[in-house]
Formats: sequence, C-alpha cells, structure tokens
Amino acid sequence: MIINSKNDYLSRIGRKVISEDEIYRGVRSAAERINSLYDGSPMLLVSVLKGSVIFAGDLMKYVNIPCELDFLAAKSYYDSTDSSGSVKITHMLERDIKGCRVILIEDIVDTGRTLDAVTKQLKSMDPLSITTVTLLDKPQRRQVDFKADISLFTIPDIFVVGYGLDCGGYYRNLPYIAEYKPDGK
Repeated sequence: MIINSKNDYLSRIGRKVISEDEIYRGVRSAAERINSLYDGSPMLLVSVLKGSVIFAGDLMKYVNIPCELDFLAAKSYYDSTDSSGSVKITHMLERDIKGCRVILIEDIVDTGRTLDAVTKQLKSMDPLSITTVTLLDKPQRRQVDFKADISLFTIPDIFVVGYGLDCGGYYRNLPYIAEYKPDGK
C-alpha cells in the first residue's frame, strides 16, 4: 500500500467504530477479569506482534499480579485487507513456557486461523495453562472453530484500523478503532 500524502492517509479513515474511552473501559474490565482468574499466581503475558502491542501494553498496566511479558510474531495478511489463509509464525518466544500460566494477547480474531495456529504451537510447549484475550472478535469471518476466552468487543464484518491494527503498516497509532476505506471515499 502506498500513501501519497497526509490527505490520502486521512481520507482512508472511515467512521469511528470504537472510541478511545470505550477501549479504555474494555481494557480495564479485561484486566480485572484476569486479576480475578489468576488470584495472584504469576503469569506470562504474550503479545502477538505487531497488532496487539498497544493493547498488551495498556492491559499490562492494570494487571496487578506478578507478570512477565514476551512476544511472538505471526502473519496472515501480508499488506492486504484479506487474510491469505496461511499463518506464518515469524518470531517465537524467547523463553521456555513449560509450567507457565500464559495469557495470549491478540488484536483481532477474524478467520480464527492465527490464534488457532499460535495456541496449538504454544500448547506443544507444555504450559500450565493458556488463556486467550482478544481486543476484537469478528465472528462472521470465522473459518476455524476458535473462540477467545476473553474478548473485549465484537464487530461486524468490516476492515478496521487503529489502536495497533493496521493496513499496510499504517494507522496503528490511531487512539481509537475506525473503519478503513481502501478507496478513500
């Protein structure tokens, strides 16, 4: 994707789907749920790069029990607004998760393929438990039977950007979530 100017960039941001305040309230609520589920037991937060990094950072601020943070990277979109159907894990965790309580943090569950593949890979590493947390759920697009344990917002079948979600690497910095207009109209 090529952005030619600031006007071109701005013209592709559509209607606001989830406001900054709604995101804040959702993140706080998810952290409270995690705090109650784990009751003080140490855990490892795993952010799926790059889309969930802002969400993971904000969520971590409100988790009040001992935790570490690690990252893995997986891709399936390859600069398009449609999933390729193929998931590639491009960076794996730097530590052994055997016996760990893992909180897997993702930006969106769309087809379900990415979280399904990542979860299976992590389960093969013998953690004590894996809890999946996603900012957005788009159930109309599901192609794999996967449901996150904690999902903050359900959205319709639209392509969205902002708060870490991108199109071609752009728009992650928006503090809210908006519909993406590929033609700028």
